Amino acid sequence: MFLGLLKTLRPKQWIKNAFVGVPLLFGQKLLDLDALWRVAAAFALFCLVSGCVYVINDIVDVEKDRAHPKKKHRPIPSGKLPPTIARNFTILAVPLALGAAFALEPWYAATLGGYFALNIGYCFYTKNLPYLDVLSIAAGFVLRVLSGALVISVAPSAWLLSCTALLAMFLGFGKRAHELTQSGSKTRSVLEHYSADALRWILHTLALLTAVVYGLYTQSSHVAQTFGDAPLIYTLPFPIIGILRFIHLVTARPDAESPTEEMLRDWVFMGNFAIWLLVTGFVLYFL
Repeated sequence: MFLGLLKTLRPKQWIKNAFVGVPLLFGQKLLDLDALWRVAAAFALFCLVSGCVYVINDIVDVEKDRAHPKKKHRPIPSGKLPPTIARNFTILAVPLALGAAFALEPWYAATLGGYFALNIGYCFYTKNLPYLDVLSIAAGFVLRVLSGALVISVAPSAWLLSCTALLAMFLGFGKRAHELTQSGSKTRSVLEHYSADALRWILHTLALLTAVVYGLYTQSSHVAQTFGDAPLIYTLPFPIIGILRFIHLVTARPDAESPTEEMLRDWVFMGNFAIWLLVTGFVLYFL
């Protein structure tokens, strides 16, 4: 039963909460031990709350999931995890997580609570609304970055939040485009309101906007004031490569379960991401 609960919390999805650490890197606090543990605590609390959202979603969709060829094997629809136990765990875990968040930083607790409310709205309503479903997901990533800034007392950069929002929308609409091209594309009811041509246009537009805004950020007065002469422009090729690679994964691998999961297994994408981290860290901390 414990393993069933853990599986329902979706540990594989916790990688998304790594966005909490973005302000740690760009706030030049990566070598600050106090900042490190605060971000680690914020990350852990986000994992718990986001996991509870998955539990609630599985309880709400239990009948639909039982009719799904893959989702029917999840612990709740398969009967391995009773909904009552899953519900009681969530009722206890969420208030405890918000209480711990308040002890860490009150404004962080408010942001984490906002993230939970946003996702409850997604579970019950916005996931069935075209375009607003992806915007809700993107807002969750912005809240992650904002949370990471709040726990280490770093002023959140509008540039950083804008890049996060654009990137999250790019990934979200890319996932919808991939789902629409899969065999049996109506795995989500909201897909009935999307068209392949519209999603293709949105995906390429967001790809361009994300690269342009990041490029402008590297040359902005904010970067000059914060990092001095650090040539952050040297990091620009790597986001462009990552964006193009993700588009390739969306369009060239229709049989993959999810392009966002596929990119985590793709050595080109992950290698490029690792190099971006190293180059960005070198530029920000040593140049």
